[in-house]
Amino acid sequence: MIRVLLADDQAMVRAGFRLILSAEPDVTVVGEAADGVEAVAAARRLRPDVTLMDVRMPRLDGIAATRRLAGEDPQVTRVVVLTTFDVDSHVYDALRAGASGFLLKNAPPEELVQAIRLVATGGALLDPAVTRRVIEEFARSPAPGPVPPAVAALTDRELEVLHLVARGLSNAEIAASLVVSEATVKTHVARMLAKIGLRDRVQAVVFAYEHGLVRPGAS
Repeated sequence: MIRVLLADDQAMVRAGFRLILSAEPDVTVVGEAADGVEAVAAARRLRPDVTLMDVRMPRLDGIAATRRLAGEDPQVTRVVVLTTFDVDSHVYDALRAGASGFLLKNAPPEELVQAIRLVATGGALLDPAVTRRVIEEFARSPAPGPVPPAVAALTDRELEVLHLVARGLSNAEIAASLVVSEATVKTHVARMLAKIGLRDRVQAVVFAYEHGLVRPGAS
């Protein structure tokens, strides 16, 4: 059973999400929060598998709340950020804060459920549209920082996989590009993340662009 926390300042929105999720046999809503402060406290207390986090909330916004939770060790919960605002800065800030996914509130119910299942099992909700916005954000950013020493521990193939992940390719697309199996790609991704100390593919994308391993517009 996947345990979910709903964090949104609108009671009707939380009720709508609860109604959608109550129809799923493998998902249960374990709590609700009306602002970021409540969300952080509830997540620490309930330790849900996934927290659906609204961006714009009183007292503490969803980005700041996500940053607090993502910075804790051990990890308290994985966060999917929800917003009605399709704005570049929200996408970038949410991913950099440690969110495992970003979803617009007008997404179909089946996408919401799919996102929860994916993130609960350790995946990351990183669709091409989100990746494009991250790339566009870095295209406007200052020069990247120095490459961390941990990157030197990557094999040539693991570095190649990191580049492809940063481009937003799925495991299936990477497998086709490298002419290997998806199982092999999963192994490379897991080893790459472990060596660099990253949690998931979302962090890998941000990491690659922040440190200049991949540059906007490069092939």
